[in-house]
Amino acid sequence: MKLNYKYVRIQGQELAANTMYAKGIFSMCWQLIQNDIMDEEDVGLFKEIDSWFAENLPWPPQCKNRELVVCFFKTENTEEMMKMIRPALWLLEKYHHPYYLVYTNTPGEIVYEDKYQVVVKVSGKLDIEDVQPSWSPED
Repeated sequence: MKLNYKYVRIQGQELAANTMYAKGIFSMCWQLIQNDIMDEEDVGLFKEIDSWFAENLPWPPQCKNRELVVCFFKTENTEEMMKMIRPALWLLEKYHHPYYLVYTNTPGEIVYEDKYQVVVKVSGKLDIEDVQPSWSPED
């Protein structure tokens, strides 16, 4: 069975303080720069990547206003975007920074959409639930 997903997000293990949601790839790379972890040459590479996205990907008003939102790429139109983001993935790998590609059809409440991305509203709080009782027949 082949599943077709509508959206993908590249995110890390750490949570953003404002959204309480896993940081995205741009935040993770900027954090490596701000923490003086990246070499100068790699900083230049990431800044080129970031500039390309700033010129080619619309900047949603919700992101400009620092609302409690996160972004997902649309899988149907992300071939060029993913080609341009691969060097940033390489940088995360080079500096041993874990990341995940999260594919979904249900990212949450979409508050903005353009050709390449959707912006999804998040609550800004972390819901922690108890672990369900074991379903193992041996317990």
